[in-house]
Amino acid sequence: MIDSHCHLDRLKLDQDETLADALQQAEEQGVTGFLNVCIDLENYPDVIEIAESDPRIWASVGVHPNEMEQQEPDAETLLQNAEHPKVVAIGETGLDFHYVTDELLLQRQRERFCTHIEVAKQCNKPLIIHTREAREETIQIMREADAAACGGVMHCFTESWEMAQQALEMGFYISFSGIITFNSAASLREVLQQVPEDRLLIETDSPYLAPVPYRGKPNQPAYVRAVAEKVAELRGWELQQVEQITTRNFNQLFQVS
Repeated sequence: MIDSHCHLDRLKLDQDETLADALQQAEEQGVTGFLNVCIDLENYPDVIEIAESDPRIWASVGVHPNEMEQQEPDAETLLQNAEHPKVVAIGETGLDFHYVTDELLLQRQRERFCTHIEVAKQCNKPLIIHTREAREETIQIMREADAAACGGVMHCFTESWEMAQQALEMGFYISFSGIITFNSAASLREVLQQVPEDRLLIETDSPYLAPVPYRGKPNQPAYVRAVAEKVAELRGWELQQVEQITTRNFNQLFQVS
């Protein structure tokens, strides 16, 4: 299976543990690929260096909506970085209104989101979209900026079936993380059961959001197996089906094999 969204440059490793150790643990759990997702341009070189070190790892380029400390990413810089052969996606990008209330900062998020969409269309690479407490505006911007022209994935999806349907209509995939194992996520599990199998992805978002039974620990790519097992349980599939379906979907979306 493939961890379609992780932050390998930010893993919280034990004192004597290396990234190679974490990847080996993932391999032992059947994880054969990793998308190392960029959240700011300052750390983009680290993201790329990790991807270059291992044929199983791909990368993205983008600036997370909550990364407001640095200068705004311009389209030219993003396009230049997207030319790297290991970069298969633009993002993560989107809207996150959970912590932000200042209207100037909210407007910066909106403008940044639009920039990423335009870059994705220009370089013909899919978007990785992060959305939190901004359902209507996220969909509105996706429509107005024609995000359907490049497609992508709604990563770590936690929203409603209505929003999922709207994203699916624009050709997007829906990715689920360890949140589906949380006791509080009953409504999200209902959404998962309705997503078409050819649009379904799984991820860890590690080092964040460790699934049950690893709650309280730093997340790592090996734990995507727990996500896959929960998907199998909820969909009535064998684990092997989840592995095959989500790997096929990942390869289709990101044009890798």
